[in-house]
Amino acid sequence: MRIGLAQINPTVGDLAGNRRKILETYAALVAQGAELVVFPELAVCGYPPRDLLFKRRFVPDVAGTLAEIATAVGAVPAIIGTVEPNPTGRGRPFHNSAAFCYRGKVATVARKCLLPTYDVFDEDRYFEPGTTPTVVEHAGHRIGITICEDIWTHPAISTRRLYNGRMPLEQLADQKCDLLVNLSASPWHSTKDDLRQTVVVADSARALGCPVVYVNCVGGNDELIFDGRSLVCDARGRVLAGLAAFAEDQRVVALKHLGTQPPFETPSLHPSFAQDDHHDMFEALVLGLRDYAHKSGFKRALVALSGGIDSAVVAVIAAAAFGPENVMGVSLPSAISSAHSRDDARTLARNLGIRFEVIGIAAAVAASEAALAPLFIGRPRDVAEENIQARTRGLLMMALSNKFGSLLLATGNKSEMAVGYCTLYGDMCGGLAVISDVFKMQVYALARWINRQKEIIPQSTIDKPPSAELRPDQTDQDSLPPYEILDAILKGYVEDGLSRRDLVAQGFDEAVVNDVVRKVDLNEYKRKQAAPGLKITPLAFGVGRRIPIVQKYVG
Repeated sequence: MRIGLAQINPTVGDLAGNRRKILETYAALVAQGAELVVFPELAVCGYPPRDLLFKRRFVPDVAGTLAEIATAVGAVPAIIGTVEPNPTGRGRPFHNSAAFCYRGKVATVARKCLLPTYDVFDEDRYFEPGTTPTVVEHAGHRIGITICEDIWTHPAISTRRLYNGRMPLEQLADQKCDLLVNLSASPWHSTKDDLRQTVVVADSARALGCPVVYVNCVGGNDELIFDGRSLVCDARGRVLAGLAAFAEDQRVVALKHLGTQPPFETPSLHPSFAQDDHHDMFEALVLGLRDYAHKSGFKRALVALSGGIDSAVVAVIAAAAFGPENVMGVSLPSAISSAHSRDDARTLARNLGIRFEVIGIAAAVAASEAALAPLFIGRPRDVAEENIQARTRGLLMMALSNKFGSLLLATGNKSEMAVGYCTLYGDMCGGLAVISDVFKMQVYALARWINRQKEIIPQSTIDKPPSAELRPDQTDQDSLPPYEILDAILKGYVEDGLSRRDLVAQGFDEAVVNDVVRKVDLNEYKRKQAAPGLKITPLAFGVGRRIPIVQKYVG
């Protein structure tokens, strides 16, 4: 059987646009000889639809769109992810389903059995689980249909414990499938692609003794980035075909030995199917930014260029996402800004080919301080005056965003966001925080990767001690431990859930641990007001981490 893999980039809620994309891709794959076409999870409405599902017309409109799609499906069936109303009137109101469309109608509907409700997922809020996976008989073959989480049940995967009873793969093993298909909307984070290929998909093939076709969506929707990398495994779990990473792709893959264990075939892999971690990270951030902007209607971007490493990396990502001609970099020097920072910002803009402007803020800062002087009299200068500079920059950058309709990009990294080393209504201003899930040491590593062939980011930007430049001779290490230590503590505390005691037992200085953990806890209120950020790690600030602002647990 010749299987068409339709790795598309749907937009949440764009039912007409998604319909066109589905039908165009279906027609192209059929023209290439596909005998079955498989689309991603919730391809009709986009993933995740979240509370759009509760709008009264949304699910009926999705059903109407699916019916229009099915009308155009002929003798070559298509399996398409969609939302289905729960007909029983009991439980959650909807099903996360896969429609088997054939000869002008929806012939069969399969329902997702395992509903993830952890990290960024909250499917149990909307969907009622299916009781058993569906098997469809077509062209003399028995095709098992699963949706994303249904195959994430390997004993090595910790989330398996969330589900009781027999797993979908165990149920399918009794039904002697010739082929298993899995429709997915599996967000990317670092290290996930190896887990997905070697543990999830390959294990499914070996468990059922049949080939597996895994089709993942691609693109950015809000914080989430989907990497695609759809693939086909033979019955022994060996990858036969792998599609592109972070790009739409389509391919027809011939499976000559359904339900058997054929001799090994040389895999056909897109060059980006397996690439180094920094390449993955960069492409993920570019795709996430591009889709966030374009799906929201933005065509241009603004970046405040401080001459530092963070704004430099964000500017490079912006130039790749929008095109250099659609990016403006703005230097906003104050009375204490260093000459090398201004020079580095200008050099970076020239290397990227983006527009560069300079707006001095010394007069605006002086005017603000003069207005506050009668109330500040008798009090020493402190962070209040320092933050006037950052907030003046935020004010001016937001004015430019309003005037020119450009998306302002916040440039704070995960290390700064964690400990609150950022100014609310200052450098935190923006519509998207591009690197808010990238630790500082990862930012440096990404900068070096960007410069791997030629110098794009000035080497002096990489080499100089990082500084917010809000007071003379300031460096980040005046207030923070070295980033190598800070990032290691933050990963343990934020991502791995370790306690202070655990971290001290690992060898970190107790006073440093206590200070870092205190800063993380105290600054939850800042993160709640931050721009949404692109998720690239297993646990990001934002939708996947829900810590109360007001809480007293110390640990």
